[in-house]
Amino acid sequence: MNDGTMFRRLTIHTLQLAIKYPTMNKIGGILIFFTVAITASAQEKPIPLYNGPAPGSENWTWDEKTIDVNDMKITLDVSKPTLIPFLPAKPNGTAVIIAPGGAFHALAVGHEGADVAKWLNEKGVTAFVLKYRLGHDDPAHPENNFVTLLQTKNFKKLDSINSVIVPLAMQDGLTAMKYVREHAATYRIDPKKIGFMGFSAGGTVTMSVIYNATDENRPNFVAPIYAYEKAIIGSNVPSVKTPIFIAAATDDDLGLASHSVHIYEKWVDANQPAELHMYEKGKHGFGMHKQNLPVDKWIERFGDWLQMHGLL
Repeated sequence: MNDGTMFRRLTIHTLQLAIKYPTMNKIGGILIFFTVAITASAQEKPIPLYNGPAPGSENWTWDEKTIDVNDMKITLDVSKPTLIPFLPAKPNGTAVIIAPGGAFHALAVGHEGADVAKWLNEKGVTAFVLKYRLGHDDPAHPENNFVTLLQTKNFKKLDSINSVIVPLAMQDGLTAMKYVREHAATYRIDPKKIGFMGFSAGGTVTMSVIYNATDENRPNFVAPIYAYEKAIIGSNVPSVKTPIFIAAATDDDLGLASHSVHIYEKWVDANQPAELHMYEKGKHGFGMHKQNLPVDKWIERFGDWLQMHGLL
């Protein structure tokens, strides 16, 4: 067993325990508090997306929690969606909303969220990490546990469970876009330079947002990273110019490499600006993790692409 495989198995096991025993995140509370305290100093206070309960999930009663799984920070049970601003010292006018992934039951808020936001901040880009609504895993029904369904690649059942969640997550994405554009002056953002990017399920949210947006909440550019295409809502490529940046790995262990290729082909067929980076190795969920592989440089290629489009 190589180090990568062992890491993934340990991560899956720990995450399954956290879902089964929700209080486990209180163990070692001092360490968790210390970690959160360090992170909080680099970001602004979360912004609620709605006044009162989020429309469509008014009866959700579970509380959001964030746990440490090996070297990853994972958020579960989001019922009150928020937007977390990460503000650069010298904003250049560009903004990006970041949607972490996690099969619509978790959010990898570290290596697919805050770490991306901080990299963008170094380039002058204002970033917002989106905590969109998530499904709730009921310990009484372990057969529906999302980690197990991913392990067995039972996407049909997972899609069925998520069918009520994806539209809510999309609405959170559209609402986040509307908020950032309406508050562009406050954050010293050019309202015509607001992008949306997402990882895995967050890539699904990204594409659902762009396919269903109106003028007030349409991203000016998008970046789906190893997106899951089958759960995307809509399919109409916008008629207005909307550049797209796509990255994924050929050896994606969930079998999603072709999803990114298909999205790229749709953009090319629509005569839209499109860039695709398909790395030979990297697996699914690479985000900002370092694997000593060429895929580690994907974020730099994203920066090159932003610069080419006058966004850096």
